[in-house]
Amino acid sequence: MSSSSEISHRGRIVSVTPEETVVQIVSESACAACHAKGLCSLGDATVKEVSLPTRGWDRYAVGDEVNVVLRASMGHKAVWLAYVVPLLVLVAALLGTLAAGGSELLAGLAAIGAVGLYYGVIWLLRDRLRKDYIFNIKA
Repeated sequence: MSSSSEISHRGRIVSVTPEETVVQIVSESACAACHAKGLCSLGDATVKEVSLPTRGWDRYAVGDEVNVVLRASMGHKAVWLAYVVPLLVLVAALLGTLAAGGSELLAGLAAIGAVGLYYGVIWLLRDRLRKDYIFNIKA
């Protein structure tokens, strides 16, 4: 895979079990120059932990330095699910309520409620979404 088709962050393995490997990612100054920094929440935080499925043939130990990689297309999908779709839901609820003759207060509350409902559905689907967003380790 070419580097333009994946998003990669340097990290250190903090735990390894037969089911999952946990990698701690520390933001570096390189995030400022990354073309995907606006799409990636790792650029905002100093430390993040990512859980990855442990593959039987990998021999990683706690403390190993690795690169955690996600396909760029999955990062773009995450941006759509987290920011673009909720914005569209908010605008649709706001304009729909106003077009139906509701007051501005009602339209605002409906818009906030619709976005809350959207994020509630996303939360309910978190296990299914977690299966779609699989990080990989490159040593």
